[in-house]
Amino acid sequence: MTSQALSETPNSIAPAEAAFFGALAGDWWNPRGSSAMLHRITPVRSAFIRDQAAAHFGVSGRSRRPLAGLAALDIGCGAGLMAEPLARMGAAVTAIDAAPENIAVASAHAAAQGLSIDYQCQSVESLAATGARFDLITVLEVIEHVERRDAFLQAITSLLAPGGLLVMSTPNRTPASWAVLIAGAEWIARTIPRGAHQWQRFMTPAELEEALVHAGLVVGIVTGLSWRPGPGFVIGQDTSLDYFIAATKGRGPPAG
Repeated sequence: MTSQALSETPNSIAPAEAAFFGALAGDWWNPRGSSAMLHRITPVRSAFIRDQAAAHFGVSGRSRRPLAGLAALDIGCGAGLMAEPLARMGAAVTAIDAAPENIAVASAHAAAQGLSIDYQCQSVESLAATGARFDLITVLEVIEHVERRDAFLQAITSLLAPGGLLVMSTPNRTPASWAVLIAGAEWIARTIPRGAHQWQRFMTPAELEEALVHAGLVVGIVTGLSWRPGPGFVIGQDTSLDYFIAATKGRGPPAG
């Protein structure tokens, strides 16, 4: 889908946000560049998603390909930092992003790695309109960048297959997140591109949980993602900086 088509379809894409991150496309895969923090978080994200999916779908998290047989969708995929681990874990991966520059870089990188990932420049709303369904959907550090959040989440609910699993992560709206992510990472350390975040658009866990329930999903675990000197990013009870939230879609009443 072209950028023009995206702009003509009612959707939750914030054009300025898409343009901002699209301009960074060429540096996404540089572990010391503008996406340095994402590279540090990716192993933690991958382990969390693997463990949640293994528990939800009843497979072994120790398997080399624990997501084999699952159709996965990565929303707001950027240049593929999470889509590629999902594919390596065995999922059949579709990944979408609003910036065509990101899709081009992601496609080229996956091809160089010998990975088959269906990358599309598309909104969640337009993909949902096709009737596509996925067992696992990941939405990582995305919802703080979209417009029309209720419509965004409704489209995700439509895309999630009955019995499917949604895993999201997003910064919390706290003084700690402002100090670490904006003042520290953007302004001082420069491990996140300056201007990448608008603190007032961050959602608290309670706000996101309420929005997910309103969209028709059942919220399960809420887990914090924090930073500690030495180990770096860790998963635990501290949600003041960033957090994961997992939700499921009921299978509905039996037929007949």
